[in-house]
Formats: sequence, C-alpha cells, structure tokens
Amino acid sequence: MANGRLNRPKGVAKQKAVARTDRPIVVDAADHVAGRLSSNVAKLLLQGNRVSVVNCEKIMISGTRSNIIKEHREYLEVSSILNPKHGPYHPRRPDTIITKMIRGMLPYGKKPSGVNAHKRLRTYIGSPKELKPLEKVRFEKAKIKRSASNYMTMGELGRIIGWTE
Repeated sequence: MANGRLNRPKGVAKQKAVARTDRPIVVDAADHVAGRLSSNVAKLLLQGNRVSVVNCEKIMISGTRSNIIKEHREYLEVSSILNPKHGPYHPRRPDTIITKMIRGMLPYGKKPSGVNAHKRLRTYIGSPKELKPLEKVRFEKAKIKRSASNYMTMGELGRIIGWTE
C-alpha cells in the first residue's frame, strides 16, 4: 500500500460503497454466488449498515452437484466427542446457512464490532411483506457468470441435507 492506495491495476475503479442509512439495505440474493454475496454483505455490515438479505433459497453455490452434497454431508458429521447433543449445531435452512457464512467473514469472536455487525443482519426465505416496497440492491460482481446448470441453489442443498419447509 503506497500513499494510501491499494495495489490495483490502472483503470480499475473501486466499487462504490452504499451510503449509511437508517432504513435497512435490502439485498435480493437470487442468482448470486454465495461466497461473493457474503463478502459484500459483511463489508456493508462492518460499515454500520443494517442489511436484510431476501430470497436466500435462490442463492447459488458453485461447483458440481455431487461434490457440494458430499462436502456438506461430511460437514454434518462433525460433532462433539463426548455427546453429539453438545454441538456444534449445523444449519440446514438456507437463511441460517447464509447467516453463518456471513458471520465467518466478520470478526465475530475477535472484536465487538463483529458481534455488533452480526446483530444488524437479517436473512429471509422469500421476501416478507414489510420489505417488498423497499428498493432491492443487487451486486453485479456477485452474480453468476455461467449458466445456472453449473451451480446448485441453497434451497436445493437444504432439502437434501434435511431442511423441511
């Protein structure tokens, strides 16, 4: 970092941050890649914004279907040595899966700012009535690039690993 400037190629502009408001920033998560969406939302939360993510069941996970399912089933087998009811508890609903992904991108256990940022996050399956009239934000850099056949939706994964709607 020289003179406060990041090492960015010339001509590449920094993505503008959304101004901080009292109203929540509503993110329409349909057709967004999960990791890229999570990092953008985490950045908004750390800037002090309240963020609501809607349509969590339509978030896409990149990779082959069989590999995604295999990795999540292995993840679900992780439990306490003493007694599985002691945790860790693994989310199966799409909104709680994405909440945990965003929490992983915040300094949640390290700083109070991470805990406060996580409190300002809300995730929803579908779009609730009170958020429908608000303008929805979409991240162009987080949208899927290839055809939808190269991805799997979060709702589809949730149904396979045990989410009952």
